[in-house]
Amino acid sequence: MGATFVYGMIPVYSDPHGSGPRVDRIATLRSAAADDAPSPLFELAGALLAEGKVEESLLLHARSALAGHDGAQVEYGRMLLFGIGCDPDPQLALGWLAQAESQHHPVASYWLAWVAMGSVLLPRDERMNQRLRVAVNHDYPPALRAAALHYGRRPGAADQAACIHLLERAARRGDLVAALLLAERLQRGEGCAVQPQAAASWRAWLRERQVEPLPQTVAPAPWFDGASPGHGEPAPLALEDALNTPSPRLLSTEPRVAQVDAVLSSDECRLLIAMAMLNAPGGGAVVPALRIDPAQEDLALRVLQLRLARSAQAELAHAEAIEVERRIPGSPDWRHRDYLAPDDLARDRPDAGNRRRTLCVCLHAPEAGGGHEFPFGLVETRAIAGSAVVVDNLMADGRPDPYSMHAGIAVERGEQWQATLRLRERRYRPF
Repeated sequence: MGATFVYGMIPVYSDPHGSGPRVDRIATLRSAAADDAPSPLFELAGALLAEGKVEESLLLHARSALAGHDGAQVEYGRMLLFGIGCDPDPQLALGWLAQAESQHHPVASYWLAWVAMGSVLLPRDERMNQRLRVAVNHDYPPALRAAALHYGRRPGAADQAACIHLLERAARRGDLVAALLLAERLQRGEGCAVQPQAAASWRAWLRERQVEPLPQTVAPAPWFDGASPGHGEPAPLALEDALNTPSPRLLSTEPRVAQVDAVLSSDECRLLIAMAMLNAPGGGAVVPALRIDPAQEDLALRVLQLRLARSAQAELAHAEAIEVERRIPGSPDWRHRDYLAPDDLARDRPDAGNRRRTLCVCLHAPEAGGGHEFPFGLVETRAIAGSAVVVDNLMADGRPDPYSMHAGIAVERGEQWQATLRLRERRYRPF
């Protein structure tokens, strides 16, 4: 399978054979699509989308979809979902994805599971797990990656082995993120024997594609609330496990600050760092701060954001776009408050209300320094990979809390990666 593009980001998986730059075939494809046959139209639409010609691509995807091409129905549905080349129309998008799923297209099932994770347009129920299993069984790399991270949170030996197996399947399909995660696990012997040579081989493969290794992130074992691990088959897929979260520890009442320990696994911390690195301008590894648009999210990223939101007593649909930041010695760490001023709120979904809470989760701890300070609460927190700090930006009556001021503590040595999720009072996302 060749490169698949997620709108607004670089490919999350690429040609596993490393075939090199794509030759411009637009003129040839136009000639082949002249008779309006659905498959040539679909190929031309995909090539135009890769060139950034989104409006023409949308029209051609629509023509191919109407002619019955299931792949075009998926892509047209995705474009309608995110408003690529058009105004967003989520309901129409769902119709096209459902049509493609009725023709047994596994990628349509994956995207319907993706939508269901938000529990707005579709229910978050067992159908979501069934759809992910369909996509996994057809070796769709983002689905393999999502299932791998799900199993990677579980302590059982069979679950850990499933995580490694799924990451390897995705990486062999050319998935860059899966290869990054797999290399880290092989290097450290997480869920497998230590395999430095295999890790080095995957890192060499990634370097050929201009992808640098991840920082050496290891989080404490993630909080897990489930049955005792067995030694036979891995547990069934159950994405709704993200609804179960560790209890926060109250650090301050004025402002209200809490810490949630071990909310993300090492894999999930690495996933967020990888997404930021791969989406940095120019593909660079240094990211001062990067907002990951929902159109750039894979299912694994949706699942971990749901867990973060639930740990702050909110829903995924309440969340603004997650932001990933890399801080090094000398990075600014000014004090600020996260609630929106009236003018800013009026420009950005005022119907969703103000920023009720802010959740900052450490993805990679520095060698020295780092963490957060809350001067009015006389609280300082340490940077611990996988753990989050939650601050209430509003008081109980909904008014902005001036005591919610906070800042990052200066990094003295090494680097700190963190993700910030800001949660509104009401639904912010359309799905």
